[in-house]
Amino acid sequence: MTTGGAPRAGAAGRLSKTASPAALPPAWPAALLAVPLALLLATGCGPSGSAGASGTPSPSPSSPASTTAPGDLCARIVAHWAREVLDSTTYGDYQSMGLSNGQYEILRAVVDAARAAKKRQGADSADELIDREAARRCADRYRSGAPTEGPWQ
Repeated sequence: MTTGGAPRAGAAGRLSKTASPAALPPAWPAALLAVPLALLLATGCGPSGSAGASGTPSPSPSSPASTTAPGDLCARIVAHWAREVLDSTTYGDYQSMGLSNGQYEILRAVVDAARAAKKRQGADSADELIDREAARRCADRYRSGAPTEGPWQ
């Protein structure tokens, strides 16, 4: 600490001055090259994706622990949309619903059956039919793991 007058040039005074490259220690240029190289390697110049050093994909922290089978996923989204359109006279665009053409055909069949069941036996019966028919029809469609009639089906 100083008591009046100009501050003494200590370590802070020496660091604030810009040094010429010739005044830098010999290891300094090597350190300057090492930093960009380390950053380049750390950002991943290797294969794309989330593969680890062994080339196998490493799980993402946001990925679910398990996946849903295609037939189960189909049944869930068809049942959801069947309940949404049950009392409506229009369906909307299958693509805006996130359905394939084949899933949309299942939806239309399930809704037709549910409307008939609702007239005959009430809303609870229609609700049960939606779950049962969506599960059955989607299981039939995805029994081999994927539709076989083309990518749009």
